[in-house]
Amino acid sequence: MSGRVFVLAAAVGVLLAAAAVSSRPVVPLATSRAAAAGNDLSVYFHVDSCPQLETIVRSTVDAALQQNVRLTAGLLRLFFHDCFPQGCDASILLDNGERDLPPNVGLQQEAVQLVEDIRAKVHAACGPTVSCADITVLATRDAVSLSGGPSFTVPLGRLDSAAPASSNDVFTLPPPTSTVDQLLSAFASKNLSDPADLVALSGAHTVGKARCSSFGAVAGPATDDITRCVTATCSAPGSSDTLRDLDFLTPAVFDNLYFIELTLKKNKGVMLPSDQGLVTDPRTSWLVQGFADNHWWFFDQFGTSMIKMSQLKGPQGNVGEIRRNCLRPNTNSGVAATA
Repeated sequence: MSGRVFVLAAAVGVLLAAAAVSSRPVVPLATSRAAAAGNDLSVYFHVDSCPQLETIVRSTVDAALQQNVRLTAGLLRLFFHDCFPQGCDASILLDNGERDLPPNVGLQQEAVQLVEDIRAKVHAACGPTVSCADITVLATRDAVSLSGGPSFTVPLGRLDSAAPASSNDVFTLPPPTSTVDQLLSAFASKNLSDPADLVALSGAHTVGKARCSSFGAVAGPATDDITRCVTATCSAPGSSDTLRDLDFLTPAVFDNLYFIELTLKKNKGVMLPSDQGLVTDPRTSWLVQGFADNHWWFFDQFGTSMIKMSQLKGPQGNVGEIRRNCLRPNTNSGVAATA
């Protein structure tokens, strides 16, 4: 009897899924652009104007990662530094703009160029129907998945800013020396007030590197091989600009080991100061421990928090253009100077 109930439930689920697909609205290109102007994003936004979009993005990111595994970290940082100041509008991609400001030092030029390379392929296939902002979001999502992380669906329909973010907005990016109070306040100001968003998004440090100058001093002598190994990189004179893996066990794999390392190395000075605070503050420590114990919980929350961040908008709303080149505004756009 239970077997028949299970089969019946599965059949109902298939029928409901089919009905949802068959009832999906057809979104004409003109309507899609109007929806973007009205601040509405949709997972179906490009389904008619560029049906091959996600295939192009994923295959290009996959090929790029085969050549350079650091691109996952590069895209994640590019995504975060684009979305946090004034919303996800690809302003970070504009040459001679906010990438020159101190909070953005070290952004990977290879990640910037990859987004532009994908844009060229997408526009060649579909015409100028997809923004650089949407491509940045999709490329980052796919890089995470291809590196072993979660898969998730992101709404689309963003427009590209014609000008860089102001310096005031760029300096809202929290530095690696931030306290938990400062981090929670900064995230709350962007409508990311749930501590789970802060901790989960900090889990992006499971891939990538940071300069030695970003790490605090080691508390006491290095008493184990791992601590001695990871601190040796930054102990030499003049090593402040040397890059060191953030996750020293699986630096090229998106997993939850960074949280495990945090729980083992708290107050050791071998992790970023902002992350060390997360494991000692009672508002966030339970999340660090939970994500260390259960990678599925981390993956689920990371996808949820990435979707929330991808929908951030500044006070200007979702306004702008679809750039013909991600690195500069269209010729009929005036670029305002940063404040």
